Amino acid sequence: MKKTPVYSTHVELRARMIDFGGWMMPVQYSGILEEHNKVRESAGLFDVSHMGEILLQGQDALGFADYLVTNDLCEMKYGDVVYSPMCYENGGCVDDILVYCMGDEKIMLVVNASNIEKDFDWIDSNTNGFNVTVNNVSDSFSQLAVQGPKAQQVLQRLTSTELDEIGFFKFRENVLIDNTSALVSRTGYTGEDGFEIYIEATAGEKLFRLILDEGGSDILPCGLGARDTLRMESCLPLYGHELTPDITPVQAGLGYFIKLTDKPFIGKAAIKREMQEKPRKRVAGFEMMDRGIARNGYKVYDRDKKEIGFVTSGSFCPTLSKNMGLALIDAGHAGSGNTIFIEVRKNLIEANTVKKPFYKKKYKK
Repeated sequence: MKKTPVYSTHVELRARMIDFGGWMMPVQYSGILEEHNKVRESAGLFDVSHMGEILLQGQDALGFADYLVTNDLCEMKYGDVVYSPMCYENGGCVDDILVYCMGDEKIMLVVNASNIEKDFDWIDSNTNGFNVTVNNVSDSFSQLAVQGPKAQQVLQRLTSTELDEIGFFKFRENVLIDNTSALVSRTGYTGEDGFEIYIEATAGEKLFRLILDEGGSDILPCGLGARDTLRMESCLPLYGHELTPDITPVQAGLGYFIKLTDKPFIGKAAIKREMQEKPRKRVAGFEMMDRGIARNGYKVYDRDKKEIGFVTSGSFCPTLSKNMGLALIDAGHAGSGNTIFIEVRKNLIEANTVKKPFYKKKYKK
């Protein structure tokens, strides 16, 4: 079982630890509900050091990254961050990643923890014709996320860099946080304003403790449980749920991040064809009308009790005080206002499809 550099602090804080994709990670500290609400109202601190970092270097680094993903990177400049799906030739999803432009010849890809080795092998196998080297540098980093409306206020106490000058999906390098050099980006996975901090692996534990100490009553340590409820309220996809090798970005509703320009990218033909012909399945949001929480894999039926798909994510949404979720279902039922039924413990529970996102994102633009 892999452990992040912050592991001993999680244990000391009596976090409940679980196996998450081969990593021993905190699922909660004081409680998912309390942690969730703290992020919505003030600030939360997450250890996300299990995420992977893959470095592309060379004359064709930016062009190669552009070839790997569905989004358009040609206008990227130093300090920009871009979110994008990365696909197979058939349009299925390898992963969804963040692309950091650290120069024309240096690109950092941030990938999901359970996909690090798979992504590296996929990326490295597609370098033919490109002047680029690919290195998995994941073990070199600790990654912390400070999220919530008071995230900037808390982090600003620890650095002389004007964090207000870091725009949404932008980053700064060489930010000194208590004499620790960090790359700080205004990104996150909660639907709130916030920052993700990349530092040397050995500095992770010290900085995690420092942020908690300096944040005081404004911040709480948060686990994967709150991270999941926060992202789901904001309808942010989770790889392995809303995106898989069998669920395309088109089906997931990520058309905004697919750019069918003149640039080639892996899977373009299949994705273009699916967009033109309209996908047969779509990821829809839903609200449970009766008691019961829908979980990943639960079957979904229409009014005639015909099976039309399955739940990809579901939980109680603390901000909304409702049981909600996301499901991949037949496109004809995916629009808002349709009645569907979800099989929960052999009972069919009524639900209504609703517009996404459930919670209005509060990013700093």
